[in-house]
Amino acid sequence: MIEAECECDMKKLIVAEKPSVARDIARVLGVKERGEGYLYGEEYVITWALGHLVSLCEPGEVDKRWQKWNMADLPMLPADIPLKALPDTKKQYEIVRKLLRSQKIDSVICATDSAREGELIFRNIYQLSGCAKPVERLWISSMTDAAIRQGFENLRPSAAYDALYESARCRSVADWLVGMNASRAYSLRYNAHLSIGRVQTPTLNLIVKRDLEIENFVPKDYWEIRANFGDYEGLWVNPETKEARADTKELAERVKVETVKREGEVVESEAERKRVPPPQLFDLTSLQREANQKFGYSADKTLKLAQALYERHKLLTYPRTDSRYLPDDMQPKIRAALARLPEPYASLVAAPEMDAAMHNKRFYDNSKISDHHAIVPTEKAPNLAGLSPDERNLYDLTVRRVIAAHYPAYEYEAARLVTRVNGHDFKSTGSTPIRPGWRVVLGSDKPEKGEALLPKLRVGEKRTVQKASVKASKTKPPQRHTDASILKMMENAGREIEDEALREQMKDSGLGTPATRAAIIERLIQVGYARRSGKTLFSTEKGRKLISIVPEQIASAATTGKWERALSAMAGFDDPTLRGAKSARFLEGINRFSIFLVDAAKAASPGVRFENEFTVRRTGRKPATKSAARAKKFPPDAGKR
Repeated sequence: MIEAECECDMKKLIVAEKPSVARDIARVLGVKERGEGYLYGEEYVITWALGHLVSLCEPGEVDKRWQKWNMADLPMLPADIPLKALPDTKKQYEIVRKLLRSQKIDSVICATDSAREGELIFRNIYQLSGCAKPVERLWISSMTDAAIRQGFENLRPSAAYDALYESARCRSVADWLVGMNASRAYSLRYNAHLSIGRVQTPTLNLIVKRDLEIENFVPKDYWEIRANFGDYEGLWVNPETKEARADTKELAERVKVETVKREGEVVESEAERKRVPPPQLFDLTSLQREANQKFGYSADKTLKLAQALYERHKLLTYPRTDSRYLPDDMQPKIRAALARLPEPYASLVAAPEMDAAMHNKRFYDNSKISDHHAIVPTEKAPNLAGLSPDERNLYDLTVRRVIAAHYPAYEYEAARLVTRVNGHDFKSTGSTPIRPGWRVVLGSDKPEKGEALLPKLRVGEKRTVQKASVKASKTKPPQRHTDASILKMMENAGREIEDEALREQMKDSGLGTPATRAAIIERLIQVGYARRSGKTLFSTEKGRKLISIVPEQIASAATTGKWERALSAMAGFDDPTLRGAKSARFLEGINRFSIFLVDAAKAASPGVRFENEFTVRRTGRKPATKSAARAKKFPPDAGKR
């Protein structure tokens, strides 16, 4: 390889995660010569993975006993799970391996994605190749030429990311242990191919629970009584329940008769000036949710669009981030990025309301930065005409969110009136915009729907009910899940959390990570546990049956959230001894949990029946023998989250 092509001095090998990233690095470093599966120049050789080139071995490759699916051989708890090159990309792995072991290479630079999974991709390749050469780490959040150059000027020792790798390794092993054992045990018990995972199954449970809530929902009748006082309206408040509704039609009609054309008196009048700060910047999950709500994009589609804007167009910073904050030293870069924006953004940036020097803890906070900062536009001047409509939509969302952060708060006056008529109280609420602030940037400078304007009234003022009306309604079930709502539930470990600050505290104990959540949703659809119709996610019969037979512990978002929190904490342990003890304790717990799942499967009631999906060949004929049927039913294992 290099030995035959280069007669020059020793070189550094750069391992990128994708060919496109390798080409960008090569352009910046002036590396122009091409080999098969790599690029080379005077100082550097640059090669690439194709995502994961290496994975944990399948059970049958770890122990021959596990080649056959047999309940008596479960649980499978190997002390060590070897690595293997994936067959589909083995050719590229061999190229990378030979480069790593080449005598012309004296050191290595890891340039895979700057995140937990990227660290795992490189370390697995490095370990399986048997390489022992010194390694430095390239850690960047933008693919612009300037960011790449700066990254190479600030390479760090690979050991600085040992904790991140240990977290990634433990995640990978945990997924293998739980997924392989639970999937085999329940597949054997129910004679069907059932995929069960540490993150996948709790996510499915969230969808199933919501669907069952909707189907079992029993609507209740109620009646609203609305009084019109001429220049404002009020809803009758039930003195017993404090709700703005009557439980019977008779009560509603009686209130109407007792109040219409009667004079009332204002008994409460409150007005409070309120400020709503600009929304926080985007991390990947919040960007996916916003794009789903506004454009109907699936989480997976949004991730791919954001990745294209990051890698191909160089217009966004690294998208697979869980942070909504920026480090303090990003302020000059944000100013430069905003200054290069064309219309329709340039006029917003030049507006008097814009505070280019904004430095607020809501947006800039070094303590809230983990591996990466919030998603923001890069300093590269965009060619908007060169973007697809979907890419343009996503870029627009991100740019407007950053501009809005530099605008003042939205201010309004919130008013509340209570008017008493013949002993009945009618409540009126409304708001009056005072200063549109950031809402101008996001296209919401007008009052929200339902924000009624109330007159300025003092306590004691009189008003007559001009007319009164009764409206019959029914209580409504909760809405079905969308990508946006399920992402929110995954982020908060199944909890409904509206408060931004509290959500930030919960982010380390969610289901999966921002980088994996879209794939989990798509996996549920792929294996037939869920389906998507428009924006809506539905559970299938197969998915519901699975949730009905597995223990609550594997279906619990809270349980999985605790594991994710432990993995996140592990990535922050600098002390190798402490880190080793924590990872050993974590995997001991996963081993115990795997044993529990197998025992639960063995004891599970066989009453639930799954459609026999794998005994019929594509031709429609049944396999000739039972062994052929079993081989078809239980294909080679694959680790599942």
